[in-house]
Amino acid sequence: MARWALVSGLQGDLALYEAIQRDLRQLGRVDTLFVLGDLIGPDRDANALLDRLQDPRRGELAPQCIYGWWEDQLLAERGYRGERRADPLRQQFGQAAVEALQEAVDPGHLAWLAALQFGFIELDCALLHGSSADVGDCLGPESSPLLLLDRLTRMDVNRLFTARSGEQFCVELAGGGIASTVRDLAGERQLQQVVPQRKVIGIGGGLRYSLYDPGSDRIAFRSVGQQPGSRGRGFA
Repeated sequence: MARWALVSGLQGDLALYEAIQRDLRQLGRVDTLFVLGDLIGPDRDANALLDRLQDPRRGELAPQCIYGWWEDQLLAERGYRGERRADPLRQQFGQAAVEALQEAVDPGHLAWLAALQFGFIELDCALLHGSSADVGDCLGPESSPLLLLDRLTRMDVNRLFTARSGEQFCVELAGGGIASTVRDLAGERQLQQVVPQRKVIGIGGGLRYSLYDPGSDRIAFRSVGQQPGSRGRGFA
């Protein structure tokens, strides 16, 4: 049965990416690798990793990549987002971080980064860096259930995989309903909306990644170097 690996937060670290690929070869039965953004970062030169992502080696899983928050900030500063600039990055980390991020990526990689998608829809799953609202939307286990439901229903999916927080978590929204009242010129009406069972899953980041079996809906949270036969934290 097919199984996905979902990683994020590589931030230019080629050695980390190679370690994840070794883990996946040892595990076996993983046929798709999704990299949910933050391929780059301001702390190291990202060019070797970007070269590898675009030209995978024989025998390793070819990565399916989307852009994350760091890519979005770089592309904005480089003029790929219209009049937007990397103001969130500048406000949060300062001008030095903006300059370091630009220095970490050669201009030749910008067109490839700009062509990356916001997210993937696979089966009844949305695979995103942040959420359906924004690439920088940071969902976590403490997020409001109504907020999580909003992010799920925006894309009409039952599973939302997110990487922005860097945490590994699985929040299940049990089946139920939402009652609402609508008042208009015709009077007042009571509406009932059925809510199916849905999940929001944080895949982790850096050394921590996740495995997902879409056939059985099983999730395993793993770390690089974890023994292949051991059971990952948060298996559901």
